[in-house]
This record gives sequence, structure tokens and C-alpha cells, in this order.
Amino acid sequence: MLPKSFKPLLWSYKFTLINPKRDKKRIIINTINYGRWEHWQWLIKNYGEKEVKKIIKETPQTEFRPQSLKLICLLLKIKKLKYASRSDYIKSKNRQCKS
Repeated sequence: MLPKSFKPLLWSYKFTLINPKRDKKRIIINTINYGRWEHWQWLIKNYGEKEVKKIIKETPQTEFRPQSLKLICLLLKIKKLKYASRSDYIKSKNRQCKS
């Protein structure tokens, strides 16, 4: 179960339906973008530093707020990120849906 303190970070989702295992990627992205230090600590404690780093590296930079991404990369010693322009990312998602 996700702590209630995460509810404001996931405002556009029905909080009671969020599953920490199934929705891990969305939780990590939103927490990095909008969370506080306590939220980030929860991510590391519950998903592990290795898994959080993996999600960050696999997610296009455009999904993150620049200031938050810089800080989390410094803290987790991430040197290389996936780059995709927003339009490329959207196009690739549309192609996947049509297949």
C-alpha cells in the first residue's frame, strides 16, 4: 500500500486503485517530479536504488522536470539518460498502439 502522503503526487489518478507494484513506473516518475525528500527515501527503501535508477534511465528525459532530474541524477550518480524529443516519444507510442 502506498502511504497517504503520496496522494498529492498522484492527483490525476484514483489513489485507492494505485498498486505500488503494477504502477511502479508512474509512482517513481511522479515522485521524482513532485515529491519531497521523504518520498524519495520511500522509493529507495521500497523499490531499491537499482530499480529506481533503471526506471529513470529507461524513461525519456522529457518525462521529468529538469530541476528534479538533475538532483536525482546527482544523488543516484546517474551519468547517462535516455533522450527522446517529446514528439518522437508520442509518435512511438502511437505506432505501438496501432500494431
